[in-house]
Amino acid sequence: MEGAFYFMWWQNKYRPKKPVYKRWWFKWGLGSVLFFLLVTILPVWFYAVVNPPTTPLMWIRWMESDSGKQHPLFIKDWRTLSTISPRLVRAVISAEDQKFFTHNGFDWEAAINALEVNLTTKRKIGASTISMQTARNVFLWQERNWLRKGLEAYFTFLIEAFWSKERILEVYLNVIEWGDGVFGCESASRKYFKHSSRWITKRDAAWMAAILPNPRVWSKARHQSRVQRRQARILLSMRKLKLPSI
Repeated sequence: MEGAFYFMWWQNKYRPKKPVYKRWWFKWGLGSVLFFLLVTILPVWFYAVVNPPTTPLMWIRWMESDSGKQHPLFIKDWRTLSTISPRLVRAVISAEDQKFFTHNGFDWEAAINALEVNLTTKRKIGASTISMQTARNVFLWQERNWLRKGLEAYFTFLIEAFWSKERILEVYLNVIEWGDGVFGCESASRKYFKHSSRWITKRDAAWMAAILPNPRVWSKARHQSRVQRRQARILLSMRKLKLPSI
């Protein structure tokens, strides 16, 4: 009996251990990682060629509103980049991300500057590039927290890897919020100027770019002096900005 007990103890002690890849926690962890990659990379691949029909922000605004009829759930007037006025393209890049065509999705110099300003003054400024804003609007929510910021960086990396700069710019111009219940450059142009974004003037393009940081507020008449000052700066930047052929 004692010998049998000793034999069982010896067998358990020196039994070969399972390889790491056969352990339950490794399988669970690997499965979770693969699932996350699948559900995040597939939509990015899909939207590289298919226009996003809606965005999380459109649904959020619809749920926040008293009258859902004033807040669309789907993008109705998609415009290809070639049918959007180059003046609007230039104005938006001048206002939001002048290094758009030269960075890989992140403007580290602007990020460091924003961090210094936010830590040393009462001002709060951001450093989101057009790529980062596109990732946030197409795939994520708007609330500021570390989880969203981390996912925003991740999706920014993905769209920069799988989309062209022209595709990022086209999606951005078609999904961005441009006022209360207004999404995309075509809807904004028709609402504010009564014509297509294809025919927008330089001054009107600068005005549309000027309200982007806070479109639901700055598009209202009582904020016109602030918007006009920003519009003037954008017009000056537009003359100096050098862009590749799109």
